[in-house]
Amino acid sequence: MKRIVSILILVLAVTSAATAQNSRTKFATDMYQAKHEMIIQECGLTMTQQKQFMPLYEQMEREIYQVNRNARALASEVEKKKNPTDSEYEAAASALSTTRMLEGQIEAKYFEKFSKILSKKQLFQLKQAEVKFTREMVGKKKKKNK
Repeated sequence: MKRIVSILILVLAVTSAATAQNSRTKFATDMYQAKHEMIIQECGLTMTQQKQFMPLYEQMEREIYQVNRNARALASEVEKKKNPTDSEYEAAASALSTTRMLEGQIEAKYFEKFSKILSKKQLFQLKQAEVKFTREMVGKKKKKNK
């Protein structure tokens, strides 16, 4: 009987963890999709522009995500250690501090590529759409937490 209960608890735990992971993945996918739709709308992208631009934009987002993920992972490792060394603290702090710079370098690299697809006005509208999307998401989160 104890074995059956243990197995049931294990199955529930695994199912619960998988559901939570799927929920986070779906949320992230939905967020990216909503952001992309806002960009397409706000910039007035043609179908041709969408086909050329969106894969590049998604590639840029993946690179930026990876930079942030690596910095967070390093910081998390240091937080979990009982007695991190000064060099471990320094490496984590440096990684966290340089993420924005690296993001900027990635964006600059892609800006050049985007400028071959988008008009000058659309390049401006792209930055405005990104800010607008972030503001709306932060506003929704604040309302949700109240």
